[in-house]
Amino acid sequence: MQQLEEDSTQEKVAGMGAICHSEGVCFRVWAPHAESVSVVGTFNDWNDSADVLTREENGHWAGNSEKAKAGDEYKYFLKTPFGDFYRNDPYALKVTSSIGNGVIYDHASFDWENREFNMPSWNELVIYEMHIGTFNVKEEGKPGNFYTAMERLPYLQELGINAVEIMPAFEFPGGLSWGYNPSHPFAIESDYGGPEAFKEFIKTAHDLGIAVILDVVYNHFGPSDLDLWQFDGWQENEGGGIYFYNDWRSETPWGNTRPDYGRGEVRQYIHDNAIMWLEEYRVDGLRMDMVPYIRNVKADGNPGNDIEEGLSLIQWINGEIKSKYPHKITIAEDMHSLNSITNSVESGGLGYGSQWDAQFVHPVRETIIAQHDEDRDMEVVVKAITHRYNNDVFERIIYTESHDEVANGQARVAEEIANGDVNNWYSKKRAALGVALVLTAPGIPMLFQGQTLLEDKWFSDTDPLDWSRLEMFAGFANLHRDLIHLRRNQTGTSNGLTGQHVQIIRTDNEKKVLAMHRWKDGGPGDSVVVVFNFSAQVYDAYTIGFPSGGHWKARFNSDWRGYDEEFSDQEVFDQEMQDEACDDLPQSATLKLAPYSVVIYSQDK
Repeated sequence: MQQLEEDSTQEKVAGMGAICHSEGVCFRVWAPHAESVSVVGTFNDWNDSADVLTREENGHWAGNSEKAKAGDEYKYFLKTPFGDFYRNDPYALKVTSSIGNGVIYDHASFDWENREFNMPSWNELVIYEMHIGTFNVKEEGKPGNFYTAMERLPYLQELGINAVEIMPAFEFPGGLSWGYNPSHPFAIESDYGGPEAFKEFIKTAHDLGIAVILDVVYNHFGPSDLDLWQFDGWQENEGGGIYFYNDWRSETPWGNTRPDYGRGEVRQYIHDNAIMWLEEYRVDGLRMDMVPYIRNVKADGNPGNDIEEGLSLIQWINGEIKSKYPHKITIAEDMHSLNSITNSVESGGLGYGSQWDAQFVHPVRETIIAQHDEDRDMEVVVKAITHRYNNDVFERIIYTESHDEVANGQARVAEEIANGDVNNWYSKKRAALGVALVLTAPGIPMLFQGQTLLEDKWFSDTDPLDWSRLEMFAGFANLHRDLIHLRRNQTGTSNGLTGQHVQIIRTDNEKKVLAMHRWKDGGPGDSVVVVFNFSAQVYDAYTIGFPSGGHWKARFNSDWRGYDEEFSDQEVFDQEMQDEACDDLPQSATLKLAPYSVVIYSQDK
């Protein structure tokens, strides 16, 4: 390996990690406290004196190997005042396992076959949160992978899903995990198939019109199998060394492994990670895990615990994404319901495109799960429907189930309603109510894997989805499909569900009925009226106002027996408007409302 000169190969090759190019592989690593660094691997028989890197500025080391090539295994060998260490490359794109070796990987080797994909407009997104390890398991005791997950993508397309959100898929210890303990943040989990498998998954999803959003973890790393820990031997206060805070700011609920957002090299590391997924993997968005722990040590809102450099790092990443890739979405899991999270960077906000909305999921779940009808407060539901950030309804992700909401002491909605018996009339009826609310309220709707299958219990990385339930609850799955098709206006009669506007027509806390008008531009083919009955009562003649006269067609009835044989199948009729004012609207209609049901009306163009 030649020494650094003005015209040396490594000086011409930009970037960090193992970079494949026409003259071999350039290696570059940051190890400011090292006395010497060499790269060892299968290409030099793991000889720590064969390929010695040259010191560059700011603690970087670099060199080029003409022998190294994609597919070779490698590590760095560091001689330091604190001892000698073999370390995996922090920028390793592929590893044999979390405790194995790095593998040289060339992003340019993947054939995208000139595919082009245009992400759906955010107001048309319907997101499906997916855990690769449990989504489609083929072999007992082994996790699913991207290839097995690909087999079920046509089903999601048929449902109408046009975006999947992948729970963290970075290399973690072992083969079973939620993924929120990344050991190698740049490497795709080897048990999931590595980088090639992820790219094949994305290419297949795009061919089916499905965008891919990736969940990333920047509030902490590890905490185990972590080569980043004391990477070049240096540390203070028994902390994590150069990649981590080494004082009280290191503390997180997942271990003392918060990255040091104030170090330029660590900021660059996280920035490079975020941009890589968009550029090299062509993902369509990022969802950042637990943002409160990036912006505040305790996530308690105490200004004394704020991490200003964490805030500025988020702004840098989100600002660049918005500038370069305005159609790609960034989503915050913050759950503090702050306008600043999705306010623009130019206005002093963090610049996320949208955020998981605690103002929707918590009150809606409580309303649906409540055992007694008298405990359901329609005013609470109205607040959940009408909440918005920065006067933009699509700055929030709305849902009743996510990996967090159906674990950690909580269960799936149907399980919460009837413990141990999700195939229960009350469970199915009220779970359907919740899904209908998610898919008709203003916001970007999200479902969690298994929700369409009426999965029971709670989410666990050791409990694969039971796809036999698709046949058992085919009608319930079709209920989701029909709602999704309406939400996306696939028949051209419900465009209002993609719009910003909502008017609460009726809030009846006595009868537990709620009606709303959704519209984008208004008028036939656009305006939608949605009527919910949150009670066990049947109402044979319930009169509400409608926004305009004429003929309104019943587009959806959640009580239809085709969705479940136990449903009462109360007939829902098209409505010819009565020229009588009601609810401060000029026209009205008298409806039949089945128990725990929703009906949706709109007009043909």
